Amino acid sequence: MRSPSGTTIAIIGAGAVGATIAYTAAIKHLASKIILVDIDKQKEAGEVMDMCDGLCFMDTGIISGGTYKEAKAADIIVIAAGVTQKQQGADSRLDLIEKNKGILKSILKSIGRLKKDTILLIVSNPVDILTHLAVRFTNLPTSQIIGTGTLLDTARMREAVASHLHVHPQNVHGYVLGEHGNSSVIVWSSVTVGGIPIKQIPSFTTHIKKQIEQSVKKRAHAIIKRKGVTCYGVTLATMTLLEAIIYNQHKTLSISTTIRSWNGVSHVALGVPAVIGRAGVERIWPLTLSSLEKKAFHKSASLLIHYL
Repeated sequence: MRSPSGTTIAIIGAGAVGATIAYTAAIKHLASKIILVDIDKQKEAGEVMDMCDGLCFMDTGIISGGTYKEAKAADIIVIAAGVTQKQQGADSRLDLIEKNKGILKSILKSIGRLKKDTILLIVSNPVDILTHLAVRFTNLPTSQIIGTGTLLDTARMREAVASHLHVHPQNVHGYVLGEHGNSSVIVWSSVTVGGIPIKQIPSFTTHIKKQIEQSVKKRAHAIIKRKGVTCYGVTLATMTLLEAIIYNQHKTLSISTTIRSWNGVSHVALGVPAVIGRAGVERIWPLTLSSLEKKAFHKSASLLIHYL
């Protein structure tokens, strides 16, 4: 990977999420060149034209539409194309598997053999399944194929905890792991607020925890019901991941990656705490789960394995 100033990011999919990722990466000056690719060339062109109107206010040098061949040359390729829950009328992200599996396979086949140092980021849902399948569909090692995983679920948990305790979400630490979906697991044993373990805060009852668990799982549906699509939260989660890679930050983030052996789970991609740097996943963080958390994590993994 070159220095941040010379980085090229290609984003496949110019829908609400892909276009928002492109725009946010541009205003955050994460790349010298951003390529947006979509099968709807009119939509692609319109999004590019709109963003280019603001180039004089950015440090990003080039924002352009492109082809799969041009995307192939990028340092980081973000996959944000696919059918959404709203379009499919789906109750679960897992309901999107067959259509989005075909779309992913078609995209990666069109791009062809990737550069050996390319990082592939999967944002499309079901993100865990698609992250695992991308390993089959490309020549890249698992460490360079990363899904946004439970990064957004973790952010939603942190915001909910912070709201209950009237503190800022940045004061809350901890992880949501497993599937980015209905079987996700809040690892309460990992959650701290201002350095205090959540279990030591008297007002944080079992009832409150259950309320937060449900709100995290239902958050996407609640947003889609009101505005038709989710895009801002997942975009900012993707930015955190992009920054960790581009700036070699070695951040521990709850992303989706195919694991070999972690807390008794192997051969499936799902949300785990991983150290992220310029080469992608550097290592999985050895977080110890409680017996109940491990059981829920295994259940989440088994659900995903069923679809592989």
